[in-house]
Amino acid sequence: MASKQNKQPFLGSEHEPAEKESARFHVIPVPMELSVSYGAGAANGPAAILEASDQLEAYEAGEEPCAGGIYTRPAVKPTAAKAKDPEAWLRAIEKAVGEALDCGARPVVLGGEHTVTLGALLAYKVRGEEIGIVHFDAHADLRDSYEGSPLSHACVLRRCHELGFPLAQFATRAYCADEAAYRAANKKSLFAMDAETLALKGPPDPILPKGFPKRVYVTFDVDGLDPSVMPATGTPVPGGLLWYSALFILREIASTHDIVGCDVVELAPIPGLHHATFTAAKLTQKLMGLMA
Repeated sequence: MASKQNKQPFLGSEHEPAEKESARFHVIPVPMELSVSYGAGAANGPAAILEASDQLEAYEAGEEPCAGGIYTRPAVKPTAAKAKDPEAWLRAIEKAVGEALDCGARPVVLGGEHTVTLGALLAYKVRGEEIGIVHFDAHADLRDSYEGSPLSHACVLRRCHELGFPLAQFATRAYCADEAAYRAANKKSLFAMDAETLALKGPPDPILPKGFPKRVYVTFDVDGLDPSVMPATGTPVPGGLLWYSALFILREIASTHDIVGCDVVELAPIPGLHHATFTAAKLTQKLMGLMA
């Protein structure tokens, strides 16, 4: 029996959708939006990325990075009765990502708010995976609680780090004193390279610190990019990464580490502004290429 596919598969204009058991990639849309704290619209991000992916070229730089097959599953969400329960969302995400891992595929999660990353990392945790997290974001997302919730998007990387995964953060430029204190208290397993340091001194060499796990999960909040590149996000902050700077860091990571999964989150599409959604779709394809 054929797997149920999303009606708008990722890169469907270029590749025939693959069955989930044989696909190299599982694209997992998660329209979660419970805790956004400024501009809204992240729930529309996954569908917008899938639609924009039809405008991508499969062939790039002499390669077809997604030729191994893409299975795009229907949107992941809990039952209507649990639609406002963050734990129900996390359970649904964990199940979908776990299914991808059990199929031997690389999960590619499309958010939604950044909290979706915790659901993905829980799937790696229960399988005993020893991986590191590479995090691109304007914000550190290391608060213990925000607006009364420990499962807010502003807390997600703290929750993931508490699972025991080492963390490397890039392009951060907006965080509070408590987050800075958490970083200071966890220097052995939490590396950070803020946006200003990257701009003034360039990326470190090597990119990731000595001893960082060789297998990594990349979580990319699109507001890690500068608003001139990515205006369509709920919490834009000036001074972010430009396109080729972000790609350089990602390529350097992929040259020494195995990217075992990724997510692209916090796109809040702006009607009529096509370049932003296309950029998010292109970023997703780039990450898939680096995994391939």
